[in-house]
Amino acid sequence: MTTEATVTEAITTARGTERRAGSRQPRLHRSVRRGSTVQRRSILLTIVMGLLALYALLPLFWLLVNSTKTQRALFSSFGLWFSGDFALWDNIVQTLTYHDGEFVRWFGNTLLYVVVGAGGATLLATLAGYALAKYDFPGRRAVFAVVLGAVAVPGTALAVPTFLMFSQLGLTNTPWAIILPSLISPFGLYLIWVYASDAVPSELLEAARIDGSGEFRTFFTVSLRLLAPGFVTVLLFTIVATWNNYFLPLIMLSESTWYPLTVGLNSWNAQATTAGGEAIYHLVITGSLLTIVPIVVAFLFLQRYWQSGLAAGSVKQ
Repeated sequence: MTTEATVTEAITTARGTERRAGSRQPRLHRSVRRGSTVQRRSILLTIVMGLLALYALLPLFWLLVNSTKTQRALFSSFGLWFSGDFALWDNIVQTLTYHDGEFVRWFGNTLLYVVVGAGGATLLATLAGYALAKYDFPGRRAVFAVVLGAVAVPGTALAVPTFLMFSQLGLTNTPWAIILPSLISPFGLYLIWVYASDAVPSELLEAARIDGSGEFRTFFTVSLRLLAPGFVTVLLFTIVATWNNYFLPLIMLSESTWYPLTVGLNSWNAQATTAGGEAIYHLVITGSLLTIVPIVVAFLFLQRYWQSGLAAGSVKQ
């Protein structure tokens, strides 16, 4: 009886082991299938991202390659590779000295519009967005509706009314015609509003008030540091928008003295189609390369503030 019981128990144990092994096998297959699906998706996403990167970097590579060519080599060689003498330095010198240094003057005008216009727009958007996020006052909902409506209106639709208003004020063909409209950034205000709602704890503001800190002191010493990632984001958006602004300066400015780089380079490009004009495509391309360098440098310099804000809100308090 003991031997039979032992045999029966061994058979039962073996059958149970087979059942458990059989129940695990489909799960193993499912894990393998799931892993292969994720791997296929990863490969597909890698290919898609590679194509997008190629699409974004190919124009920059074309710009860099053709900036090294002379006027004649531009039309006698393959556009996506170097050819002939390496003329990048000569092109840069000609670009900076053409027409008594027009490019340098346009570069200075663009810096003026960016520093005063984009910088002022970022500061005003930060102040207004912070106030809307952390203070309760009558008409707050109306302001919210106005801001959303302003975000939905394209800037080109406001260009002509702005021109008519500035012409009546006598401000056309002056730097103020570019700076004053650039000070308004509804999207930046909305972005700071949303970001400040979670990035700046209300308890921290109450503690600062209890310690006797004024509202402006609290903002500039406490809140602004917490708003740094959002502030830099809005700053980069406004810098790029002001740096690439073309339509507003085109209709506001009639003399090349106050042209930004965008309008100035387009006037160089149009010389080839005007009577008695000189084709200087190699200078236009080289000037375009020099134009994007400050934007790239600004992004590389300011991206660390984005990295510092990646973990904001990831820890529950």
